[in-house]
Amino acid sequence: MRRRDGWEALSFRLTMWGLAAVAFLLLIMPSVVVIVVSFTSGFSLKFPPPGYSFRWYVALLDAWQLQFAAMNSLKVALWTTGLSVLLGVPAALAIARSPTARAKALDSLFMSPLILPALSFGLAALMFFSLIGLPVSPLTLVAGHVIVCVPFILRTTIASIAQLEFSLLESSASLGATRLYTFRRITLPLIRPGILAGAFIAFMSSFDNVPVSLFLRDARTDMLPIRMWQDLEGRLDVSIAAVSGVLIVITLSLMMLMERLAGLSRRLR
Repeated sequence: MRRRDGWEALSFRLTMWGLAAVAFLLLIMPSVVVIVVSFTSGFSLKFPPPGYSFRWYVALLDAWQLQFAAMNSLKVALWTTGLSVLLGVPAALAIARSPTARAKALDSLFMSPLILPALSFGLAALMFFSLIGLPVSPLTLVAGHVIVCVPFILRTTIASIAQLEFSLLESSASLGATRLYTFRRITLPLIRPGILAGAFIAFMSSFDNVPVSLFLRDARTDMLPIRMWQDLEGRLDVSIAAVSGVLIVITLSLMMLMERLAGLSRRLR
């Protein structure tokens, strides 16, 4: 019986490790292929490449359309992240400290953008802005991004508040500290890792967003993900692979930085 139990435990571990390895390959290999292709010396997206060169990374220095789109995406992502933090942190404080049904209802309401299909939300947002007479512009684009990014700030901040020792707040109040002083010197430093983790996720989600940007941008607001999509659909430009390689490296660098500063993996549990 003991031998049978040992064999079952071993087979279970082997199966789980095998499934994990397959999932890892399916997630990582496309990125590896993109990075390898980005160093091709040819003029077409071909794997394996006929030769290797940095020509397409050098070409990005003169690709003004991609640079313009990247700057637009960066500006929108920064505005979205800042506004999401300003809205999400107070909402998280109010919801986490209230056990009422109203707080739970508000929590579900704020998290609902993650449940709705992104294309459906983008179309609905466009129809809403049209009904109130507000034309699409960078303002509507940032507003749409904020709606879909606030839930990330809310969730990671609530997780940090749940780990907060409320006896510290009570001790601060008993010593005569005001609520503002207690928030600034005790609450905020303790929940800062959760806020940073949510801000990072919100920034990456906004920068890489396609469905909402597709409906709420105007002709002057060219976004990098949409520009890359259009170039791939129209002419399979190899420089898009170079852009993807740059984005992969930047994303990995930011993830390692956030893991060091805020413990990103712990906040996502």
